[in-house]
Amino acid sequence: MTPPPSTSRSYDAVIVGGGHNGLVAAAYLARAGRSVLVLERLDHTGGAAVSTAPFAGVDARLSRYSYLVSLLPRKIVRDLGLDFRVRARTVSSYTPVERAGRPTGLLVGGGERRTRESFARLTGSQREYAAWQRFYAMTGHVAQRVFPTLTEPLPTRDELRRRVDDETAWRALFEEPVGVTIEEHFADDLVRGVALTDALIGTFADAHDPSLAQNRCFLYHVIGGGTGAWNVPVGGMGALTDALADAARAAGAVLATGHEAVRIDADGHSAEVTFRSADGEGVAAARHVLVNASPRELAALTGDAPPAPAEGAQLKVNMLLTRLPRLRDPDTDPREAFAGTFHIAEGYEQLAAAHARAAAGELPAAPPSEIYCHSLTDPTILGPGLAAKGMHTLTLFGLHTPARLFARDNDAVREELLQSTLAQLDAHLAEPLADCLATDADGRPCIEARSPLDLERDLRLPGGNIFHRELSWPHAQEGTGHWGVETGRAGVLLCGAGAVRGGGVSGVPGHNAAMAVLEQDRA
Repeated sequence: MTPPPSTSRSYDAVIVGGGHNGLVAAAYLARAGRSVLVLERLDHTGGAAVSTAPFAGVDARLSRYSYLVSLLPRKIVRDLGLDFRVRARTVSSYTPVERAGRPTGLLVGGGERRTRESFARLTGSQREYAAWQRFYAMTGHVAQRVFPTLTEPLPTRDELRRRVDDETAWRALFEEPVGVTIEEHFADDLVRGVALTDALIGTFADAHDPSLAQNRCFLYHVIGGGTGAWNVPVGGMGALTDALADAARAAGAVLATGHEAVRIDADGHSAEVTFRSADGEGVAAARHVLVNASPRELAALTGDAPPAPAEGAQLKVNMLLTRLPRLRDPDTDPREAFAGTFHIAEGYEQLAAAHARAAAGELPAAPPSEIYCHSLTDPTILGPGLAAKGMHTLTLFGLHTPARLFARDNDAVREELLQSTLAQLDAHLAEPLADCLATDADGRPCIEARSPLDLERDLRLPGGNIFHRELSWPHAQEGTGHWGVETGRAGVLLCGAGAVRGGGVSGVPGHNAAMAVLEQDRA
């Protein structure tokens, strides 16, 4: 039950924002006996981690925004007793390409022998596969050492370096541009590109960017679960946030949807959160305020100076197909190609060219993107009738399309980019994708696209940035605090993706903010 807006009530913790991190924090704190109020401006919880039926009259619930799980620690699932499962994908990736005038591709997955043979068929030798094994043995070692630290107090840089205990890996991932080590390991342009994509998902950077933004992105994409595996959420991403909401409510937390926080006043001893709803304005007092929103929104709520602007750089497309399209590559089954990550226009030089063109203010001539089919691994998101007909979902994530490119006319640029991106995919298909699209109850093709500006409008992601700002290193830096969630205001914590060790569907900032509250209460 939501407290009436006219009542000023006090809680141990008020959480601003009911996305997955806010729900994680709420569940932990409520289970620890704290009184918790979650204020969510939308009419539902879940934030970007939701499942929706976007196509009129079609019984398919898609992970509309975030879509795969890697960074969520099993510890959080166990601690909160969540009814939530993930499934491994049978194939890691497939990358189509034309070599010597014939369509072929690189299949990673389906067993060690098949992967080795695919590398040999593409490159003509065993060299690249051996290099692939060395490269990912290095990242796997780092994942095993770094991932467990995400739910511990923030280590110093030196402490994390000692945990990694591999100076070659530390230099390659933490000190020099990741493009350097990719070029040292691999000679084939396509293999280099496949390795680099993990450094660019949601991050607009070049392989040799001196800021190392691409390294931080790469690191978070290869450490998940201590293995770097990206898994499919059974039932869609909304299954996770529904389970979290259930856990928080069961523990006693109050989840108030349709309640928008508009101001935070904190004096270091107590705080008040002013909110608005359809019934008017109210105030909730709290000992602790946890903000599951971006650093920009935090600054707006507290009246502090805003951080540097953030910018997203992706195109998100959701589709429903009557069937999977046939491939030009005769050696690959579409059910395998689309089960993992299907890389499009993501050769190493293609990625560099796309970045350079976008940095110059133009859409990439060959937009890079990657696709995967959720329903191949988890058909439960489709109604029984759809699954029986052989229908499937496709999720596309495009790279190197910064928000600035959409400023002149978001709708027109989005449509131009969508058509150009699908043309890149069609170049590797034996039939146009358009021929495979399902139609909704009104006869419209089942396809929707979202630009960074759309994500900013719908979810208040600053500049459409899926990480809220540039990803941080997973170690302490000046002003990062003990858990990486502290802010410049006592009693106010940041528990969203913009916290240190935030980004992705992880629950880590929510866990760490809850631990910071409990630690402060014990002090």
